[in-house]
Amino acid sequence: MKHSSLDKNAPIIATSVAIFLAVIKFIAWILSGSIALLSSAIDSLLDSWVSIFNYFAIKFAKDPADREHNYWHGKMEAIAIAIEWTIITLSWLYIIYASIKKIINPEVINYLNWTLLVMWISIIATWWLVYYLNYVYKKTNNLVIKWDSLHYKMDLFTNLAVILVLVILYFFPQLAWIDWIIWLLIWLYIIKEAYWLIKQWVNILLDTAIEEHSEIEKVISKFVKNKKIDWFHDLKTRSSWNNDKFVEFHLVLPPETTILESHWVWDEIESKIEKINPDYNWHFIYHLDYYDDSIVNSSKN
Repeated sequence: MKHSSLDKNAPIIATSVAIFLAVIKFIAWILSGSIALLSSAIDSLLDSWVSIFNYFAIKFAKDPADREHNYWHGKMEAIAIAIEWTIITLSWLYIIYASIKKIINPEVINYLNWTLLVMWISIIATWWLVYYLNYVYKKTNNLVIKWDSLHYKMDLFTNLAVILVLVILYFFPQLAWIDWIIWLLIWLYIIKEAYWLIKQWVNILLDTAIEEHSEIEKVISKFVKNKKIDWFHDLKTRSSWNNDKFVEFHLVLPPETTILESHWVWDEIESKIEKINPDYNWHFIYHLDYYDDSIVNSSKN
């Protein structure tokens, strides 16, 4: 893949930024007692672990096929999603507990000036990181990087919400209860966004057909109209979730077609499909039939 060093280095940079933000947020939380700030600090700490894991997930997913993993290692990215969702869920449950405790025993938020400074630093750093990760994603089309970018984008919104809480409390200290309400809205939003990650995870594990499936079907159908093939069936497509796309189907050819002629037709079909998206790494598996055995095959299933 092009720019392979970019997507390998991106998680390292993300980890460094996340650790720095976690440290300064935890210090600010100790001084202020803000649950929203604690939520943001825990999230940054967990982000660092997720980014570390993403580094190894990207590295492993790039490994070529071997004797034990014949279809490459791209599904390692699905494992990365599962771990990221687990961490988000655990942190969400902890913050629920902390918020309930805060409601029962409310605390005064102190050192608002310093806390606001910390959050502004966090917003600037997170905005830069989101910009950088989006840049890497556009260059590499690596979906692990995209997931990381979405995650840090949620952090950016979280930090902006924390600023809102602190500003309100600065001018209206009697509204201490608004802290946990803002936190609740933040985490409801995060859960909503995490739904997308779960959906992608399920799609990977279920080998969902790629978005270009219909286009591939149209490409092959043109060869039927041009009478270069009699028919085709059992078209299946899937993705290893990086740039590797797998296509397999049966070609029905006239009985008099030679093996060499069959390969000429197949090479032409491959070339047409690859033009749908030249950035993909296309992998083709095909079977040549000299009569339409789709009815026979379907009866076996």
